[in-house]
Amino acid sequence: MQTTIRYFASVREALGTSSETLDLPDTLRTLGEARAWLAQRSERHAEALGPQRSLRMACDHVMAPAEASLVPGRELAFFPPVTGG
Repeated sequence: MQTTIRYFASVREALGTSSETLDLPDTLRTLGEARAWLAQRSERHAEALGPQRSLRMACDHVMAPAEASLVPGRELAFFPPVTGG
């Protein structure tokens, strides 16, 4: 399933790109599974998207938990939690 993945803030900086379009495996069922798959792509991806990082996720511009269903063709986004002050 071809999916556009957007990266923001420190995730973008760590990966050196703001987005990529990838064919995700059909076996991925949730956003959390997609994140884990992406983290395995390279050492940089592991650092930026691995489980040690506190990240927020969104699907088609709507915040979503790791358990949310992964729907083919939807845009995914990953970004660190935002703090105010």
